[in-house]
Amino acid sequence: MYRTSGSKNWRPATASSPTSPLSPLSPTISGLQAKLRNRVPTQLRRSVPLYLLCLVLFFLVLNADIFTVSPAKPVVFKRQSSQTVLGGSIAPSARADFPKKIWQTWKTDPYHFAKRDLKTAQSWTTKNPGYRYEVLTDNNDMMFVEQHFGPGGLNRPDIVNMYREINTTIIKADLLRYMIMYAEGGVYADIDVEALRTVDRYVPARYNAGDIDMVIGVEIDQPEFRDHPILGKKSASFCQWTFMCKPRLPVMLQLIENIMGWLSGIAAQQNVHISEVVLDFDEVIGGTGPSAFTAAVLKEMNKLVRDGKKITWDDFHGMDESRLVSRVLVLDVEAFAAGQGHSDSGNHNSRSALVKHHYHASNWPSKHPRFSHPAYGEVERCNWDVACVKKWDTDVETFKTLSPEEQQRKIMERKAQQVILLEEAKKQQEEAIKLESFVQAMNKAGEDAIKKAAEDSKHPAQGSLFGFPQGPAPAPALAPAPASAPAPAPASAPAPAPEPAAAAPPVLPAQQPLVAVPPPGPVDQVNQPK
Repeated sequence: MYRTSGSKNWRPATASSPTSPLSPLSPTISGLQAKLRNRVPTQLRRSVPLYLLCLVLFFLVLNADIFTVSPAKPVVFKRQSSQTVLGGSIAPSARADFPKKIWQTWKTDPYHFAKRDLKTAQSWTTKNPGYRYEVLTDNNDMMFVEQHFGPGGLNRPDIVNMYREINTTIIKADLLRYMIMYAEGGVYADIDVEALRTVDRYVPARYNAGDIDMVIGVEIDQPEFRDHPILGKKSASFCQWTFMCKPRLPVMLQLIENIMGWLSGIAAQQNVHISEVVLDFDEVIGGTGPSAFTAAVLKEMNKLVRDGKKITWDDFHGMDESRLVSRVLVLDVEAFAAGQGHSDSGNHNSRSALVKHHYHASNWPSKHPRFSHPAYGEVERCNWDVACVKKWDTDVETFKTLSPEEQQRKIMERKAQQVILLEEAKKQQEEAIKLESFVQAMNKAGEDAIKKAAEDSKHPAQGSLFGFPQGPAPAPALAPAPASAPAPAPASAPAPAPEPAAAAPPVLPAQQPLVAVPPPGPVDQVNQPK
């Protein structure tokens, strides 16, 4: 019945046998294959494993998020930079190059800059195409501070809270520039500073950038006034409206902590919160401005000095060329502070002049007044002129010896003089505005004339070529016959002289447009030291 080849122990299969094709519960594999072989094409049967593999891969792709860990959401303005605790600042030799970044701070972003601010900002981007340019504003400064000094950064809540509570604009501006330079490094420049040279010129070729951590310049170099009661603390200072440094320098952190301690002390003296402190000009200069900046830099220089000699301002007085001291490259006064009218600062046409400070954003002294004598005004108006300062000192001492009536007369004389000066300044501004309007009108007239001439050349008049009449010249008119007896003209009524032909309006060439002259600024903003 059933036969197995090669098998000696043969017996017939029963219906209950698991290998029996008669069992309704256990069909054999061979029977299933036989059925599929008869119904499914061979090529399709061979492709079934490939189809199954494609389905598995398709399922894995659609559900990849199940098998992977979702990354954390990015933080706005988050920059990938190495961050350490404040006690472990980067060593001076850890970075050989300066970050290619240019920083400025202002009220608004560049899309809303005034024309004058946009011009100075463009000077930095056009002269330094390989640098990243960024502006921190009143809208994103707190985000920057929290990112770099908050829990996700250096974890200094005291610095974050201090910055948040400060309401004095100039203090906040000074503090922010130091925080930017500590966290990111690069070049900082006030919004009213124009770039005259590329940043690559900041480090002369004879130096190695790996040996330098900071590049600064002299601002005020008048040490002969160091004993003056008002000018003394401001008579020798480095410039901080423009400087360059590498990130995580201890001097920048020291400046931040110095400002925090100083401001807390002022608030305690005035018995107010730090958001309500009142500061005069000299307190700002000494607390956060150039004087504070200079003191911190000199202190850091002396920490790194090796020969034991103390570094003082005398080492930088009257410099003709740059000096490298304790990894700080100090440039001469012309580099960042040319054209001041003091400190032998030269002018901006010098080859060593790197920037130009326009001072149009330096109106903060109006909120933090200088000392002004009731009869002789501010000694800063002398602009560090020795003879002028000496006369001011003499007048002030003489004023103390006058009677109350004479003192009052001197005060009234000064007030009358101030009225005259204000009227003159107002007239100058009005004349400047009129001149600017006239120049704009002339420019517009010239542009209109040039456009009209261009249109006439493209569309000549009918019957003419390039504006000249065509065809034969018209016959000359015949002269009238002379009268037989012309009557003489009466002597009392002489014939009027012919009027000269009206001159055509001048056409201004497009290559030489007139330039509007800006009106002069307020009198109290001329040559302000800051």
